[in-house]
Amino acid sequence: MKLHDLQPAPGAKKRRMRKARGIAAGKGKTAGRGTKGQNSRAGGGVRPYFEGGQLPLVRRLPQKRGFRNENRIEYVAVNLYRIADFENEVTPETLAGAGIIRDASEPVAILGEGELSSPLTVRAHRFSSSAKAKIEAAGGEIELLPY
Repeated sequence: MKLHDLQPAPGAKKRRMRKARGIAAGKGKTAGRGTKGQNSRAGGGVRPYFEGGQLPLVRRLPQKRGFRNENRIEYVAVNLYRIADFENEVTPETLAGAGIIRDASEPVAILGEGELSSPLTVRAHRFSSSAKAKIEAAGGEIELLPY
C-alpha cells in the first residue's frame, strides 16, 4: 500500500449541507427553519434563561440555588487511629507517603477518633479539641502548619 492508495472508508466523509441555495439543493426556500416565527429570523432565538414568559426552570427549583464560597478551605480529615502506628513524627508528607492522604500539599485536619499509646509530634493545619487533648495526654506535641 502506498500513500496515494489511502482513502477514507466508504460513507465516512459526508459533504456538508449547503442551505438556502434553491429548491433543487434540498434545503432551499426556508432553509430548514420552518416558516415565520422568532427562530426563522436572522439573529432569532431566545437567550438560555428565557422560556417564553413561563417561570424559568432555574427559578422553579429553589433547592438548587445557593452560595458556594470560593475561598473555603477543604481539609482532608485524618483520625487518630490512622496515625497511631507512626513512630515519632506525623506530617502531611509522611501521611502521603503512607497512602493515608493523596497529596501532601492538601490541608490536613486531625480528628479525635481513636487512641494514641505512644507520644507523637503531629504537624497539621488543624486539630479538633479532642484530638489535641488525646495527643497531649499521650505525651506528644502538636504543631500548627500555615495554609
